[in-house]
Amino acid sequence: MRIAEHRKALITGGGSGFGRLIAHRLHAAGASVTVVDIDAEGARKVAGELGDRALAVGADVRSPDDMARAVHETGEAFGGLDTLVVSAGVFHIGSLESTGELDWDRTLDVNLKGAFLAVRAAAGPLRSSGRGRIVTIGSDCGRRGFARQVPYTASKFGLIGLTESVAAELAPDGVTANCVCPVGVPTTGMGQEVLDWKVRRAGATPEEVMRATAATNPLGRNASEDDVADAVLFLLSEQAGFLTGVTLDVDGGASLGAVPGVR
Repeated sequence: MRIAEHRKALITGGGSGFGRLIAHRLHAAGASVTVVDIDAEGARKVAGELGDRALAVGADVRSPDDMARAVHETGEAFGGLDTLVVSAGVFHIGSLESTGELDWDRTLDVNLKGAFLAVRAAAGPLRSSGRGRIVTIGSDCGRRGFARQVPYTASKFGLIGLTESVAAELAPDGVTANCVCPVGVPTTGMGQEVLDWKVRRAGATPEEVMRATAATNPLGRNASEDDVADAVLFLLSEQAGFLTGVTLDVDGGASLGAVPGVR
């Protein structure tokens, strides 16, 4: 994949998980990268790992002022902004009856409102760049409903709609916007939350749960962070210049309805 030279990228949630790996991959491809995270120390740590052409910004995606500041500081440091990856997210799991308004509000505020605020703040520089790229990180929960994940599923369905609307609005200025929807990846912080919950529910070991999860996937394995980063980097690449408004499922075929083990 060929990433355009000297890209100027901002990654929300860049202090850990998918965001951290994507920051490393973009930087290795020659991009200047702003790592944005509510965990300012985590953002500084990742920026330190990257070295030159890296900026850390401690910011809350729920704050319009913070998002405007992150975009402004990126422009000041790198002379503009042409790439936005929306990776910040939180997860809530629990029954419908046990899910409180605070659970709902926090999940929607970070996952959906936060994405809106980041995209809105970045829209001007992305338009001006003439080569803007946006990738949002969704979920298989944005493609179909899952029990005990009501706020998270709602937020990820909304994220797909947000991405498609943004794609339509910004296309005349050469900006593409696409969404990557992975299945759970057990090595991320959010994936670990899900794994821990499954372990408690099943009364099994993490290894047993991971083997059982892999067995239900048509490709016979669990997803990796690299699988997700590869998809994001493709959508940011020159080869994907004519793709916009696309939702890409990185799920090993889980959405196909195939019967595991039956060929």
